Amino acid sequence: MTKADMVEVVYERIGVSKREAARIVENLFDILKETLEQGENVKISGFGSFNIQHKKPRRGRNPQTGEEITISARRVLSFKASNVLRDQLNP
Repeated sequence: MTKADMVEVVYERIGVSKREAARIVENLFDILKETLEQGENVKISGFGSFNIQHKKPRRGRNPQTGEEITISARRVLSFKASNVLRDQLNP
């Protein structure tokens, strides 16, 4: 499902204009992104939770040259489905 598909579903189910449906979907994603950028976790009841994990810098190797490199520290986004969603997917 793409963002355009989501806009279409909001348009059909709620009955607002396509422009308003697009604004609703875009605002939802903006809120999620801003919250995650601030380092906060997002938990949506009945759906799942988005968590930010901090990875430490580590040594790696360039597979083409074999040269050792340092992989920088970074933040990684992970998603864990709720039990409700898991049960719906696997009845």
